Amino acid sequence: MKVIASYNGQVAAERTFQLLTDGVDLPTACVEGVVLVEDDPNELTVGYGGLPNAEGIVELDAAVMDGRTHRVGGVAALRNIRNPARVALRVLQKTNRVLLAGEGALQFALAEGFTEENLLTEKARKIWEHWRQTKQTDWRPSAEAQLDPDVAAYVATHSERPWGTVHLAAIDTHGDVACVTSTSGHAFKPPGRVGDSPIAGAGLYADNAAGTCGSLGHGESNLQNCSSFLAVELMRGGMAPLEAGLEALRRIELHATPSERGTDGRVKIDVRLYLLSADGRHAGVSLQPGNRMVVVGEAGTRMEPCVALYERRPE
Repeated sequence: MKVIASYNGQVAAERTFQLLTDGVDLPTACVEGVVLVEDDPNELTVGYGGLPNAEGIVELDAAVMDGRTHRVGGVAALRNIRNPARVALRVLQKTNRVLLAGEGALQFALAEGFTEENLLTEKARKIWEHWRQTKQTDWRPSAEAQLDPDVAAYVATHSERPWGTVHLAAIDTHGDVACVTSTSGHAFKPPGRVGDSPIAGAGLYADNAAGTCGSLGHGESNLQNCSSFLAVELMRGGMAPLEAGLEALRRIELHATPSERGTDGRVKIDVRLYLLSADGRHAGVSLQPGNRMVVVGEAGTRMEPCVALYERRPE
């Protein structure tokens, strides 16, 4: 039994491992682990506290895929519901559909007993206000907003419009696999923008016969290259997780646009893939160096480096 997760998913992975040990159903255990990240107001890229769209409204995407049944449930551009991963699981369990979006996703969640709430925390609101005042010509810059400790800490440690996601995958004692991805998407995105996270084959993919893959990073690149599907299919063909992930990144690099490249020709964007094969091997890969992944198993929890594509390429 093993659980892997993105760098921000340690509590999620540990919770999922414990739930699986206690006999909880695989997709449910994965989702309930991710819920811990969705509930964290200090996680600016997922769930409650996630940074809003350009209008100051938090819109969430999530999906869960069950490798046993090949079934997927997803929600996109969901507003006012704290735990999109739980809603996505209900889509998988209770409907014949794969993806619900916008108002339809909200109405489904309400019918399932979820409660609406304002997801924009004060910390996220101040950061959004700073972005609006400094990046939009219609608003005057506010010295007070720029001096706020939360805003100052954010500006010092984040890019202009950061992205982020939590991904988690698990293999249980029966050899079954499942995975979950949840995100608030690209900060200050256009309303209604949907990235790769809730899309099967892009943001995540799971098949008992081959394994799982999930992604963080430049969502449009994952959508255009079906990165997670490709990586799982490469594992199905016999590739080890590491080589399958690096090959999927090579496809992304091959099709990167000039605006996504630096003066040296290398891509400036980042994509991270987390792979777990049907035989229990795992790997984390990324376009850019310095990324990490979480692994939880019988021996405990450890943080491992992701292998960057350019680090593996001969000059």
